[in-house]
Amino acid sequence: MKLKQLITASALATVLFVARNWNVDSANAKVNFSVKGPFGRVHGSFTGLKAIIHFDEKDLAGSSVSASVDAKTVSTGIGLRNHDLRSKEEWLNTDKYPRISFESKKIEKEANGYKAVGMLTLKGVTKPAEIHFTFTTKGDGGLFKGNFTVKREEYNVGKHGGSVGGEITLDLEVPVKK
Repeated sequence: MKLKQLITASALATVLFVARNWNVDSANAKVNFSVKGPFGRVHGSFTGLKAIIHFDEKDLAGSSVSASVDAKTVSTGIGLRNHDLRSKEEWLNTDKYPRISFESKKIEKEANGYKAVGMLTLKGVTKPAEIHFTFTTKGDGGLFKGNFTVKREEYNVGKHGGSVGGEITLDLEVPVKK
């Protein structure tokens, strides 16, 4: 009888652990950004999201996010701008710095959702960052929606001052399945 109880308890523990591991639908994930430019806001995106998400609303202490995007996928809809963003040291220099990544240290509940507190690495510089997000479940899947702001000069992106705004706003939509 004890063996049967042990097997049942092990199976239940495995199901509970797996239930909070989410598989990212990278093909449909959206990583968009905007920044003030000389002629209005510049909008763009990244693709190639890779993420390991452990998230359980009832176990935030056991929740975590590790995510990165392929910096070479930066796209603003203007070929020459994309080329400059990818190739120039002043901007992203994606040959030298191929990935932009975030590693959470903790996840906290907020009034309107959650906050992932961690470290963002961009262009070889790692600094504290907070991603505010919501999570909505639907069937055996869900959708994480988040946003955060990066001060570009802190990450050596662009020149000091100039016509490009100092803050880059990032918006995330990450569909997931169990």
